[in-house]
Amino acid sequence: MSDKKADFSNLLNVLREVYEDKLPFNKHLGIQVVSLEADGVCVRINMKEDFIGNFAKGILHGGVISAVIDLTGGMMASMGILKKMEGRSSDEIIARLTRVGTIDLRVDYLRGGRGKYFLTNASILRTGNKVAVTRTEFRNDKDLLIAAGTGTYMVG
Repeated sequence: MSDKKADFSNLLNVLREVYEDKLPFNKHLGIQVVSLEADGVCVRINMKEDFIGNFAKGILHGGVISAVIDLTGGMMASMGILKKMEGRSSDEIIARLTRVGTIDLRVDYLRGGRGKYFLTNASILRTGNKVAVTRTEFRNDKDLLIAAGTGTYMVG
């Protein structure tokens, strides 16, 4: 990107492209960004045989749930950066986005991960200059809450 002031919609497209196409693990998961807005992020993954954690019950592995909650929370933390840095150059914003990292993640598993697909929805609880805290819900295709997570991310 050039050093011109960043256009918010272009930055959203860059963020979507990074999370869907540039990160090999996310590509393996097959994540699809359903919505990417200043006040919320929604991500979808489809159930795959490779994701089964309990072969007898055919339910989603907890590590997949945790990973998707983490990446969705990270996207939401990144949205907080985009909002705070509006009007800055795209180079400055991208440099700051590359420093986003998970500090802490707590996941509460509420029921077995059964479904054809799953959606995660994240929102910001707080964004500071150095740290952002997000809340993410992980639901199945029947809108049952499978897990919920709170993530703390380095953003500064």
